[in-house]
Amino acid sequence: MTDFLDPFERMIAALFSPAAVRAAERGEPDDRAWTELAASGFLDALAPEDAGGAGLSFADIVPLWLVLGRHAVPCPVGETMIARALLAQAGRAAPDGPIAIAAQASGAAGRVIGAALARHLLVEWEGNLYLAGVAGEADGGAGELAASVRWDSEAATPVGPIVPDGLRRAAAVLRAALIAGAADRLTTMTAGYANERIQFGKPIGKQQALQQQLAVMAEDMVAARIAAHIGGAGSFPPALAAAATAKSVASSAAARVAAIAHAVHGAIGISEEYDLQLYTRRLQAWRLADGSESYWNRLLGAERLAAPSGSVDFVRTALAPA
Repeated sequence: MTDFLDPFERMIAALFSPAAVRAAERGEPDDRAWTELAASGFLDALAPEDAGGAGLSFADIVPLWLVLGRHAVPCPVGETMIARALLAQAGRAAPDGPIAIAAQASGAAGRVIGAALARHLLVEWEGNLYLAGVAGEADGGAGELAASVRWDSEAATPVGPIVPDGLRRAAAVLRAALIAGAADRLTTMTAGYANERIQFGKPIGKQQALQQQLAVMAEDMVAARIAAHIGGAGSFPPALAAAATAKSVASSAAARVAAIAHAVHGAIGISEEYDLQLYTRRLQAWRLADGSESYWNRLLGAERLAAPSGSVDFVRTALAPA
C-alpha cells in the first residue's frame, strides 16, 4: 500500500496547497490539478483491474481519503473514485471531470457537497444509480463547495441497481476518512501552536488544563481514524453497521476537534490568512454531509435491536464475511 500512498500524498500536497484551496473557494480552481489527477490513474484506484483500474480494496482506499482530508482538498476526488468504481462495476464508461455523489429523489432540489466543482452527478434513487449533469449554483458553503442541485430521471443516464442506500453508505465512510485526515492535521497544528505561543513567560502548552484539552483532541483524532478504517474493512458498498459506525464516531469527534482547535488558537484561528479555518470549516461540513452522528446512530441502534439477542460484539459480527 505504501507504493500507492506515498506518491499520492506527494502529488496531493503539491497540487492542493492552502493557496490553491483558497483559490478554489473563490471560484478559481486550477484545472491543471484535475488534469494531473486524472492522468495519475488514482481516480480509478477503486475500479476493478479488468476495467482499467488499480483494483484496490475498499480497505486500501481509506488511507488515500485520509490524505485528502489532511490537505483540505476542495474538489470531489474521493467522490469521483467512488463513482468511477461503481460505473466500472456496472460496465459503464466514466465521463471526464469531477463527479459528485448524492442520494436524492428525481425532481427534488438537494444540497450536494462538492457539486460546485463537479461536472457530473452520480445519484441513487429507489435502489438504482443514475448519471446526470450538474445544473446547480454554488450556495455559499465554501467549506465543502456545495451547490443546490436538481436532477431529472428522464434526462439522466440509467447506470443500474445498487445495494439499497449503498451510495450514501460509501459516502459516509468517505466523509469519516476526510474528517480523520483533517483532524490529524488540526491536532498537529494545534499542538505546534501551543508549544510556540508564549504567555506569562512560558508556552501555553505547559498549562495542565490546555494539555488535557489537547489529549482529548488527540483521542478524538485517533477514534475517527479507527472508525474510518472500520468503515472500509468490509465490502464495497459497505454494510450498514460499517458505514454507521464510521460516520457516527467521526462526526461526533469532528465538532470537538474543531472546538478545541479554535479554543487553543484564540482569535488567530478565525483569521482568513491563517490556515486553521480551512480545516475546521470542512470538519463541520463533513460532519453533516450524508447524515450527522444522530442520523447514523439511529440507524445503527435499529440494526442492533434487530440483531439476535445473543450477539455481544455487534459491529464485529455484522462485519464478518458471509
